[in-house]
Amino acid sequence: MTSNHKQTRSEQRDAARQKAKALREQNQKKAKRSKLVIQISVVLVALGIVGGVAAVIAIEAANRVAAPVVDDAPKNLSEFGGLKIGVGLQAFTADKTPTPEASETKAPEIVVYVDYQCPICQAFDLPNSAQIRSWVDTGAATLEIRPISFLDRASLNEYSSRAANAAFCVANFEPDSYFDMHSNLMINQPAEGQEGLDDNELFKVAEQSGAGTNEVKGCIQNKSFADYIEQHTQNVLNTPQQGVTVTGTPTVLVNGNKFSWATGDELVSAEFFAQFVQTSSAE
Repeated sequence: MTSNHKQTRSEQRDAARQKAKALREQNQKKAKRSKLVIQISVVLVALGIVGGVAAVIAIEAANRVAAPVVDDAPKNLSEFGGLKIGVGLQAFTADKTPTPEASETKAPEIVVYVDYQCPICQAFDLPNSAQIRSWVDTGAATLEIRPISFLDRASLNEYSSRAANAAFCVANFEPDSYFDMHSNLMINQPAEGQEGLDDNELFKVAEQSGAGTNEVKGCIQNKSFADYIEQHTQNVLNTPQQGVTVTGTPTVLVNGNKFSWATGDELVSAEFFAQFVQTSSAE
């Protein structure tokens, strides 16, 4: 027998309240389950991050080597802070003078002031590197590279000073690899406003250049010549160098004559620079 009892308004309200209470309790249980899942997920992610960071730190620590003992200034440099390179791309050092056998004419002396973050330096170097390499290798010219650093502001990770330090590390410990180190730094130059190679990547460039020793690695990682670079740069930019005022890079001298260009085409023309070298050699 079916009841036809009709709920009063009060009973309807009570039923609605009971249903609403049941829904609230059900939703609260779901919320608690969701919150627990989120908390567990956050913990797992955090553990993953911490573990990842710990792994990275451990790898970095394992990859580091002790800072080598160095003088205040890099070895093998001229009094003007450059490394001179001669026959066979060998460096001039205290016990080695790589000059050709007796020749009727004196080889022109090329000097380049460079900041490894400087795009104009790269624009000059890339088209001229092959012919300068040939001249120096055969004794037809000598090359002295004088790194300075004033363009850290154009980098996100102080590439200018770190690259200069890497170059000086090679000059100090593996000077005969310096020409290749210089060339490879020019090839790998980052764009302005971007991150350059980190210290481990700079060491890889040194390895590719034939200077992959632990002394070079430790010197790069510990920025062993940072103080020298800062002082040397200020001296170059504030004091005339052999009668020449250096206001930027590249500053290129041939037998003391300053190379200049009127257009971008002249800057990147190996033929134009070769003509300048020939003219300066004849004077």
